[in-house]
Amino acid sequence: VMDNITLALCKVFGMPGQLAREKALHVLQKLDMASHSAKYPSQLSGGQQQRVALARTMVTDPELIIFDEPTSALDPLMTREVGMLIKQLHDNGVTILCVTHDIRLARLLSDNVTFLNHGKIRAEGAFTDLALRETDPDIHCFFSEAQR
Repeated sequence: VMDNITLALCKVFGMPGQLAREKALHVLQKLDMASHSAKYPSQLSGGQQQRVALARTMVTDPELIIFDEPTSALDPLMTREVGMLIKQLHDNGVTILCVTHDIRLARLLSDNVTFLNHGKIRAEGAFTDLALRETDPDIHCFFSEAQR
C-alpha cells in the first residue's frame, strides 16, 4: 500500500522517499488506513482498495479529481463511506467530476448534474431543481430512485 501511494510522488514529482512516506502516512491516517500501509492491495477489501486509490490521488494535492463509477461493486455501507470521503474532498475545495449511475451518490456529491444518453445531454442543472421540475420520464425515474 505504501509503495503504491508513494510511487507517483517519488517518480513523477521527484519527492524524496522519506518525505513521500510521511505525506502518504498522513493521508492514510485521514482515511483510517494507516494500519494497512504494509499490506498488499490483494489483502484489502474492496472499500479499502478504493480508499488506497483515493489516498494515491490525495497525496498529489489535486485541484480536480475525476471519478468514474467510484462505488461500483461496493456494498451499500462502503458506497456511503467512499461517497462521504469524496464529499469531504469537495468540502475542502477540490473540484469533483463524478460519472455515476448511482443517483444517491450523485445527490450526495453534486452541486450540478448532467444526464447523458448516447453521448447527448438530456438534462442538466442543480440536482434539486431537476428533481422538482424535470418532466422527462426516464430522468424522473432516476429521481424517484433517489427518494428511496
